[in-house]
Amino acid sequence: MYFVAPPQGDALSKRGLPSKFLKQTIMADLNKPAAKTANKAAQAKHDGNLISWLAPVLCVIAGYSIWRFIMGDAAGFKTPDMAGGFWPGHKGPKDAFHRIYEGGIIVPLLIGMLLMVIVFSIERFLTIRRALGSGSIANFVRQVQFHLANKNVDAAIAECDKQRGSVGNVMKAGLRRYKEMISEGGMSTDQKVIAIQKEVEEATALELPMLQKNLVFLSTITSVGTLVALLGTVIGMIRSFAALGEEGGGGAAGDLAVGISEALYNTALGIGTSAIALIMYNVFTTKIDSITHGIDESGFTLTQSFASLYK
Repeated sequence: MYFVAPPQGDALSKRGLPSKFLKQTIMADLNKPAAKTANKAAQAKHDGNLISWLAPVLCVIAGYSIWRFIMGDAAGFKTPDMAGGFWPGHKGPKDAFHRIYEGGIIVPLLIGMLLMVIVFSIERFLTIRRALGSGSIANFVRQVQFHLANKNVDAAIAECDKQRGSVGNVMKAGLRRYKEMISEGGMSTDQKVIAIQKEVEEATALELPMLQKNLVFLSTITSVGTLVALLGTVIGMIRSFAALGEEGGGGAAGDLAVGISEALYNTALGIGTSAIALIMYNVFTTKIDSITHGIDESGFTLTQSFASLYK
């Protein structure tokens, strides 16, 4: 009796049956593009977070520069403090703009917050404008519904390419799975619908974080801006009343009035900054809600269309 050893390594490869080692090698090669894509996505996310946290620091530095070198320009005061360094004690501002300087060290922080509102408002406007895509979202969904009713999936995908927004991206991902499920014979209709719904949910999970990013800065400034302004006002009034107690007399009362008016610049600047942040936050959340509604409607359209046309 002869025992024939099973073919090994190269023999299996020659017969078209890769060995376990070769299978692992092939799978590793196939997974390399996916791994590279994941690494690039993670790197892009890390870079985006770095920029988001670097921008406030730069805005505060810019706020101090505006306060110190523009509002605190020695030429704008009758009695400048040429050796003041970080916080010169200029006296006698010549106009209202330079009088804001005497609001104190809280003013640079408030100016920095105002710059943050401007920077993140511009950034969110550009991002959300791109996410809205071209044309009306409602018209886009109706066009896709029309093509799906005629069983023309390729035309529906072409509409997504024209839309070029978040709703179009989610719809396109769902339509690709939709097209695959049409020819899939090993699954029930309910399983196919669930597969389409899952694809839409995964695409949505990639789009929504991009839309909501950096809104936290606007919402925080909305409430914190006023509190910081009140802190600056209280500090300014403490200084004014302390000066009144030290000097006394009618002349000190005049200085007190001037000091209080200077301290109130903090309140005005902080309330104005908070108001702008609140308005911009509400504008952006409203636009995001419209995009989210369009995404929800897209997912509902795909699942209902498939369930009714491909039973």
